[in-house]
Amino acid sequence: MVYTRKNQSHLTSAEKRRFVNALLELKRSGRYDAFVRTHIEYYVSDGDDGLRVAHMTPSFFPWHRRFLLEFERALQRVDSAVTVPYWDWTVDRTPGASLWGGGLMGGNGRRSDRQVMTGPFAGPAGNWVIKEGETDGDFLMRDFGRPHDPIDLPTEDELARATRDPVYDAAPWDSTSTEGYRNKLEGWTSGSGSAKWRNHNRVHRWIGGHMLGGASVNDPVFWLHHSFVDLLWDRWQARHPHSEPYLPKKPPGPEGLRRGSVAARYEAMPPWDVKPDELLSHRRIYRYA
Repeated sequence: MVYTRKNQSHLTSAEKRRFVNALLELKRSGRYDAFVRTHIEYYVSDGDDGLRVAHMTPSFFPWHRRFLLEFERALQRVDSAVTVPYWDWTVDRTPGASLWGGGLMGGNGRRSDRQVMTGPFAGPAGNWVIKEGETDGDFLMRDFGRPHDPIDLPTEDELARATRDPVYDAAPWDSTSTEGYRNKLEGWTSGSGSAKWRNHNRVHRWIGGHMLGGASVNDPVFWLHHSFVDLLWDRWQARHPHSEPYLPKKPPGPEGLRRGSVAARYEAMPPWDVKPDELLSHRRIYRYA
């Protein structure tokens, strides 16, 4: 049966409670931290050797789609009615948005040490001890808007500039690609200051704290953010139905300097041995409301 992922702002109190309770159960059992470790392992940067599948690479969208599905299935083994909601950060773009209420994600970190003090994942509650990745403490940290060097969430116009590009991705297939929807949405640029970060990346920077870097899964808002990113890929495909849905189709040639470092359309992505081509559509599994 096809199930539905809802906008977090449309969740009922009961739906929020069930989602949070499933998250907390995964954390208590240790299964949540396994997802953190997976993301850390596959967060491979441009300059590193080996295959890149999670970030700075064409498989950014399909890899995270499968990652989300694995997580959602883990939640559903706790509570079969739970799905991963999405956060539209072009609309709910302030610390006062319902997303940050005590019944869902909780609020910002306090000024002294960025420790989250409200909501179900607050440090004092003792339910969300950080165990994976480099951190100054074992509590969840956030730093909304980065007051020391202010940054805003992405706007609808910024998102639209990415969505207009009809090409999925382009050489050199990494964070320096100036053409293609994938990098424009993922958000790596050659700019400076806050202008360096766009769309997906800018959201991570705006939240700050544990949402920075490969261990960003430590903050449960990661899943709501990437659920929206997954929806945006779907919207891009609908806008450009005649475009190749994934590039490159074949592994880059020897002159491309990227052979062996990116997954072509029909090449397997670890750790699941699934090809990008198998994840171009979600319609038989779930839909977005």
